[in-house]
Amino acid sequence: MKIIAVIPARYEASRFPAKLMQMLGDKTVITTTYQNVVETGLFDEVFVATDSEIIFDEIAKNGGKAVMTGQHETGSDRIAEAVQNIDCDIVINVQGDEPFLKLEPLQQLIEVFHHDENQEISLASLKIKLHEKEEIENPNNVKVITDNNGFALYFSRSVIPFHREISYNVEYFKHIGVYAFRKHALIQFSKLDMKPLEISEKIECIRYLEYGMKIKMIETNFVGVGIDTPEDLKKARNLLSN
Repeated sequence: MKIIAVIPARYEASRFPAKLMQMLGDKTVITTTYQNVVETGLFDEVFVATDSEIIFDEIAKNGGKAVMTGQHETGSDRIAEAVQNIDCDIVINVQGDEPFLKLEPLQQLIEVFHHDENQEISLASLKIKLHEKEEIENPNNVKVITDNNGFALYFSRSVIPFHREISYNVEYFKHIGVYAFRKHALIQFSKLDMKPLEISEKIECIRYLEYGMKIKMIETNFVGVGIDTPEDLKKARNLLSN
């Protein structure tokens, strides 16, 4: 299989504009993410997909690969445009605001497709167990519930499952926004209209579920820092300095 990684990068993030151009040590967030993905050595090609000339120039001047796209509602739509004429089988979507993603979880995602002999899985993604009440209730943390085979049933910014039966020790999982797509599923996704659940939650992978596609969730122990707010940037800078 030919496997590539694409990092969708939008300059005007709603909660934290220009976050990808903030500094982490002596590099920007987006450059840190790009270089870390390249250094895994897992991919035939890595590039940034952006509608921002600022981000495009940032990657280019640091020796990276970038492609300009139109404006899109979701990162997956942006990646679909970027890869439509690229010969590849699997596309890994690494979020530009996840600068500390490591080798092992990316390997776990790739392995899903090596074992999917019937090609039933449209995409795979990561989840990590949540323990703290504050983290579980935080709407910035997208929660996911799965069936017994690890396939996603639903994603939500609300607390799912609702803990009505307090005598039962239920587990909560956060969705980490790193995706591995079959290319044909990604292209199909980009041609499908948004439906009410995706629009309501502002969670793009719900679109796959609404159209009956399968999402395989892989549990990981990876603890990074997704940079959604200025407070997250402070955490990332502290992590880098330790």
